[in-house]
Amino acid sequence: MLVDTQELPDSKAESPATPSRHSPLRVRADLHEEYSPDEIAKMTELYEGTLSNIEEGEIVKSKVLRVTDKDPRSLKEGDEIEVFLEHLEDQEGAVVLSKKKADFMRVWERIREAYEKDEPVQGTLVKKIKGGVVVDLMGVDAFLPGSQIALRRVPNIDELLGQTFEFKIIKLNKRRRNIVVSRRVLLEAERKTKREVLMKELQVGQVRKGVVKNITDFGAFIDLGGVDGLLHITDMSYGRVSHPSELVHIGQELEVKVLDIDWERERISLGLKQLLAYPWKNVAEKYPVGTRVQGKVVSITNYGAFVELEPGIEGLVHISEMSWTRNVRHPSKIVSIGETIEAVVLKVDETEEKVSLGMKQTEEDPWMALPQKYPVGTRLRGKVRNLTSFGAFVEIEPGIDGLIHISDMSWTKRVQHPSEVVKKGDEVEVLILNVDAENKRISLGLKQAQEDPWLKIGETYPVGTELRGRVLRLMDKGVVVDLGSDIEGFVPQSQLGIPDITNPADAVKEGQAVELKVLEVDPIHHRIVLAATGWPKDESEEPAKKDAQADA
Repeated sequence: MLVDTQELPDSKAESPATPSRHSPLRVRADLHEEYSPDEIAKMTELYEGTLSNIEEGEIVKSKVLRVTDKDPRSLKEGDEIEVFLEHLEDQEGAVVLSKKKADFMRVWERIREAYEKDEPVQGTLVKKIKGGVVVDLMGVDAFLPGSQIALRRVPNIDELLGQTFEFKIIKLNKRRRNIVVSRRVLLEAERKTKREVLMKELQVGQVRKGVVKNITDFGAFIDLGGVDGLLHITDMSYGRVSHPSELVHIGQELEVKVLDIDWERERISLGLKQLLAYPWKNVAEKYPVGTRVQGKVVSITNYGAFVELEPGIEGLVHISEMSWTRNVRHPSKIVSIGETIEAVVLKVDETEEKVSLGMKQTEEDPWMALPQKYPVGTRLRGKVRNLTSFGAFVEIEPGIDGLIHISDMSWTKRVQHPSEVVKKGDEVEVLILNVDAENKRISLGLKQAQEDPWLKIGETYPVGTELRGRVLRLMDKGVVVDLGSDIEGFVPQSQLGIPDITNPADAVKEGQAVELKVLEVDPIHHRIVLAATGWPKDESEEPAKKDAQADA
């Protein structure tokens, strides 16, 4: 590329001219191939005329005379450009110029001027390197430390590459070509200015626009225009929110209400749900008692399940209201989170923001039909499902249990515990004694399913009958004896046949054999009164007594 150099207005040529220190111009040998002798002479004259005005190391204005294949395509003949004069003459006698160096020097000059004047410069983030990012400042590389990219740590720097921002030059070293820039310094200054304005404008109760800057597990930070406020997850919606990202996303513009301001701690509380209508207003009118509703299960506890009827309105289905017949041990056995269920409104309390729901009420109560289905006296079979200290529960149909009270287990035997008569899993025949549909209770009789033996005991044990029994229990006023066939009799203390006795336990022990005589039979009160006529010694006791006498 051949150029015609001209003097720059601000170059060193403005100083008084000095005699040329250069040797006469030598013409390249190959110039005659393209130019005539007259042209060469004219060019030589022009060239030598400039040598007294320029020096090596200067930037000079030039005009493009000819563009070769090696030159940039952006240049064309006649263009005026600035070039750096490296040498007035090389080994072949040609002037050595550099547009690249001239461009760099001009850029560096603008960078130095911006640094000295404390002015921002534009740059583009080019690539990520260790500790930060390379920034292109008008063609010159600068270093942007990671801590100076933004006000907060940037989670993904790659997303910023290719974007253009304004930066402040915070360090400059021309010899090392070292430039350090900061975007954070400008952002902090901008935030400070906006904060001062907001401190005068912002008031509790205001509704302002903001942009979501960051999202955490407990809420979202909203940029109000220089100052960030926290939109807590509990203030996002009247409904249940598992994570803030369900409602907002970074970069989203929102209208929020200012709930609280603490300039000393630099905390601003914001609300989103406060801009919506209060959902619990007139809930009792919207969901009157007895209304059948549908809702989604949003939470399960040990005592029930919470069902969302609409955003902000949840009702509780207590575990006791889940089934008419099933003994529900945990609500998760009936419902699952996310499931849509049908329920009936049982109670509404707007003040406490509570709605009680029932699932079983959506079906007919099977207990209401039981009195007709199982009238008193009905005989049926069922399986013993559970034992307690006071009786045994028997399943008469799926989900419906009846109780055999301990007093209804035997006609003749005084049962101390149900396990003496039945065990879990036994199939027994019982009689319906009573059905209390309102209180969900069915009374069953085990002994009533059999003929009452007391009707014939009078015939079996007439007064005066002599028989043998064994002491079963010791009482304060006598002893109970086992007569066999699950029949018990009572021997009063006065009929024990032991003189001067004050306490049966002093002379009688459980399991001891006794000779008896029937004194009275009372079939109505299920009672046999006996008199002891003798106390035979058990063979098992004799050796023990003989050993005791030998020891004595």
